[in-house]
Amino acid sequence: MKPGKNRSELCYSFIYDTSWLCDYEVTTDELCAQLGMALSVAETDATLLDLVPDLDRLQTLALHANGSVRGRLAVSEDDLDWLHQRYDHFGQEIEAREPDRLKNFVLPRGISPVPQLHQARSTAKKALRCLVRVEEENQREIPPEIPRFLNLLCNFCFLLTVLVNQRRGVTEPRFVSKSYTLKRRM
Repeated sequence: MKPGKNRSELCYSFIYDTSWLCDYEVTTDELCAQLGMALSVAETDATLLDLVPDLDRLQTLALHANGSVRGRLAVSEDDLDWLHQRYDHFGQEIEAREPDRLKNFVLPRGISPVPQLHQARSTAKKALRCLVRVEEENQREIPPEIPRFLNLLCNFCFLLTVLVNQRRGVTEPRFVSKSYTLKRRM
């Protein structure tokens, strides 16, 4: 396939590329949209207004991550430090109320923006998998800040789902895998 001559019929300059880099860029665009959806909900909920600046910055960082492989690196160590601080901040809030809340696997449940945050979490993983393929293709060198950011973003989105549910009095059902069991040390 090739793009037509009408620019209004081309959604993205690289959409017909066959590399995983294009898939990565499309995936991080999706991630940006999901963070925007979560942000829009948080803006309308008085109990979540403190999340708005963080989601706003994360949405921007998602698009910076998008262009940081094909173009110039736009996610910095300062951005990672900031996200680590926010992760610790909200993790402490959760732990102060329920010390064991973050120690179990849970089934993703809750009302908006929880589903959008779970989708963003999953999409961050998809973006990481695309980067694995980009690296495998030897197409581009992946700046280490980008997979670090996406991993941390994935975990931060999960943390926010737990936080939002906790603030609303929702306890996610615990998930105990039948496939994987923890081995006890003797």
